[in-house]
Amino acid sequence: MATRTKEVEYRHTAQTIPFEEISEPGTYLSNWTGHLIRVPEDGVKQGRSPVIEVLGKEPMMLTKLSGDPFIGMTKARMLAADLDLPVNF
Repeated sequence: MATRTKEVEYRHTAQTIPFEEISEPGTYLSNWTGHLIRVPEDGVKQGRSPVIEVLGKEPMMLTKLSGDPFIGMTKARMLAADLDLPVNF
């Protein structure tokens, strides 16, 4: 009996932005530390609190892993690994 296999190519493109430019909910990864940052919809609405400010000499760069702020930890780790990003969560 012949076995058929289907090769599936997985592609994930990611947007890297400074922390202060986050304007959409989602799951982000800190490029500095590998920490996972979840930004819910309320976290980007005007007038909502708490407002988080990150200060430093260099901008904290984040890579958006998903538009879903609540993706599972394993999925987030896999996405980060696919992008060759550090994982610290």
